[in-house]
Amino acid sequence: MKKLWDKGQSLDADIEAFTIGQDRELDLRLAPYDVLASKAHAQMLCKVGLLTQAEWQQLAPAFDVLYEEVQQPGFKLDEGVEDIHSQLEGMLTARLGEVGKKIHSGRSRNDQVLVALALYYRAAVNQLRANLAALVSSLLDAAEKHQGHLMPGYTHMQTAMPSSFAQWFAGHAENLLNDLEQSEGVLQYLGRNPLGSGAGYGTSFPLDRAFTAELLGFNGLHYNAIAAQYSRGKNERLLTQWLAELAHGLGRLAMDICLYNGQEFRFFVLPDAFTTGSSIMPHKKNPDVWELLRGHANRLQALPNEVRLLTSNLPTGYHREFQLLKEAVFPAIDRMEALLFIAKKGVEVLQVRPNILQDPLYQSVFTVEAVNARVLQGQSFRDAYRSVAAEVSDGTFSWKAELQHSHAGSIGDVGMDVLRKRLVASVDIEQSKAL
Repeated sequence: MKKLWDKGQSLDADIEAFTIGQDRELDLRLAPYDVLASKAHAQMLCKVGLLTQAEWQQLAPAFDVLYEEVQQPGFKLDEGVEDIHSQLEGMLTARLGEVGKKIHSGRSRNDQVLVALALYYRAAVNQLRANLAALVSSLLDAAEKHQGHLMPGYTHMQTAMPSSFAQWFAGHAENLLNDLEQSEGVLQYLGRNPLGSGAGYGTSFPLDRAFTAELLGFNGLHYNAIAAQYSRGKNERLLTQWLAELAHGLGRLAMDICLYNGQEFRFFVLPDAFTTGSSIMPHKKNPDVWELLRGHANRLQALPNEVRLLTSNLPTGYHREFQLLKEAVFPAIDRMEALLFIAKKGVEVLQVRPNILQDPLYQSVFTVEAVNARVLQGQSFRDAYRSVAAEVSDGTFSWKAELQHSHAGSIGDVGMDVLRKRLVASVDIEQSKAL
């Protein structure tokens, strides 16, 4: 098997298979980013005199061809090749001869992998941000559509106060919008260039690391070579913590829809195309889509702990456990992309049942309205509270008046304009920082 570190000795086949693990499959998604980073590195080598201008002019178009090739559906690693990094260097060498062997000067596979991962993670986060922004927009659209449609709010799983579908949709939108804005911190950290840190201690070659950072669109350097190596694991911890927080919000959205779709609530009606049935109960319309979304979201919330345990108690330097991070993180990125897509599609087809609060069952949600009305008429809050409580106790409480909610965040003002502006600002930020 071809390896960048091969010195001619043979390796036990079982040991070789165990140490490679899933790298051959998982690394395929790193291929375009490895090509981009290798091209920038080669251009820098030419700038500092480690490659001639003629050699760079051979390499530049070869990298461009390679970049297109690795993104074709049929691209795969050749039999006997250890990883994507070996494959790409081998392809360049086969096509260009000796010049292909020169591109590894001034870097280690450590920083080669680090920079490819950073570029991939940045692209993945930006794609997830775009998908999340689309979901938030759909929630805000639903809030706008259902302004004036009231529903009961709950505390302790009991009816509490009047709410509205606009408030409910906008509440979930704002919660997820917070996650969209918080991803800026993840992108900021992922925006530092580790290339040139080598195996963690730099190199005696006169590299221009700021130049490669500029070429690759980074906002700066992981300056100290040792600190650059610490980003292996920290990238994944920050990313998975963000994924877990986002998953928490998606899980709450899914739980609400599962609950409010039930026959006892009937706040939402799910289209037949978004439900499944029972093999023995003809009436069943099960919210399987939202239940699975909830389950996947719960699994994602466990991911940061796995990543932290993989990277804990390791001394300075590279360790092979870091390879296992890809097995945890890459599928999680795919899963989150699917959840955001399904959640958006599901929100857009939710059917709201209007006039819910006209049911006498929900008279109790108006007790606070009655208390507040009596306070405005001159009673103290405590006396008004006790008088309403007495009416509830003896079964004489009734409320028919219009609701008077007007403050920011209440059902009278769910903040649509504010949330739209925040969403537009977040999308603009995402677009400006896309690779």
